[in-house]
Amino acid sequence: MSRASIPRDRDDDHGAPAAAARREFLMQQGAQSLDHVGSFSFDPQTTKGNIENFIGAAQVPIGIAGPLLVHGEYASGDFYVPLATTEGALVASYNRGMRVIHESGGARVTISQDHMQRSPAFLFRSAREARDFGLWVDDNTTKIAEVAEATTRIGRLESITPFAVGPNMYLRFDYSTGDAAGQNMTSKATLAACQWMSANYPPGADFILSGNIDTDKKHSHINTLFSRGKRVIAEVTTSEQTLRDLVGVGPKELFRARQISQAGAFMSGSANNGAHAANGLTALFIATGQDVANVAESHAGLLYTQLLDSGDYYWSITLPSLIVATHGGGTGLATQRECLELLGCQGEGSAKKLAEITAATVLAGEISLASAVLAGDWVTGHEKLGRNR
Repeated sequence: MSRASIPRDRDDDHGAPAAAARREFLMQQGAQSLDHVGSFSFDPQTTKGNIENFIGAAQVPIGIAGPLLVHGEYASGDFYVPLATTEGALVASYNRGMRVIHESGGARVTISQDHMQRSPAFLFRSAREARDFGLWVDDNTTKIAEVAEATTRIGRLESITPFAVGPNMYLRFDYSTGDAAGQNMTSKATLAACQWMSANYPPGADFILSGNIDTDKKHSHINTLFSRGKRVIAEVTTSEQTLRDLVGVGPKELFRARQISQAGAFMSGSANNGAHAANGLTALFIATGQDVANVAESHAGLLYTQLLDSGDYYWSITLPSLIVATHGGGTGLATQRECLELLGCQGEGSAKKLAEITAATVLAGEISLASAVLAGDWVTGHEKLGRNR
């Protein structure tokens, strides 16, 4: 059977004519209609570097939730959060949680760590050779950092942590990456560093650029402990009256349910002992041009609560591997840039602001869904808002 090749334009493959030619090609292959795929408002030339074989756009509905009151070190004040989703009731749920946070004085948000990793593996004949290489790396970290940082304008190598396994030495390179997520940046920098190390280590050393302990776009326990991206904690203290008025349950019922769900998460080996961080993350990622596959890492979470002596209820969510950016990737596309601007997340330092808003958004979702399960709103809310009839 002959292979039907996708049309390409060597001179202008991201122009409107090239996209139209590919849509016509797909119609010839049996597509019923691509009218909506081919209808979009941005200049297709702006997608260079974001996509290949461009044919159009996926139009995902965007809703707005808020105001979300945030007291962070980078984000401060009320924010209206764009959420792109096809799941009915999601925006309404996050909106309700944001109201609880607002009526409780706002969410305090703290970033405690911020670095991106690449983790090469160096291969030797024995464990002792691997150990000796690790000692050499420790003695030459300054030069290794100089070589790595020569490949990037904003990336900085903060540390190299060794992990010995048999005759191999895994190295976890930690970088600061400014407002970029930094996966590509750290790959380029680490490749240069590894090539220098291989050439300058006296006995010589073979390497693989990723030994897979950076667990790129995969959840891992090492990233829960040591973080990848930003480690962000959002917290709020809510009163019984606020909870009763807005979500129909009280602190004692919530704390009892937390004990049950905590045990369930432990028993199942869940990456998150909360309710549904991935929902808000995915919707916000799509709206703001994040690499959506990073939800695989970013959704890991540690929900921690306290029933206070005052009768109030303390909530916090720790996201140990939150990967967000305001520079690079899809953040420069027209729709996504508008959503970032809506949040005031443009310019230098804005990635940390976005991270604080994101963590507070996740906390709002935890509050709303945990309450809905107890109050009986979980099923009825989806019946009312989440079905296309």
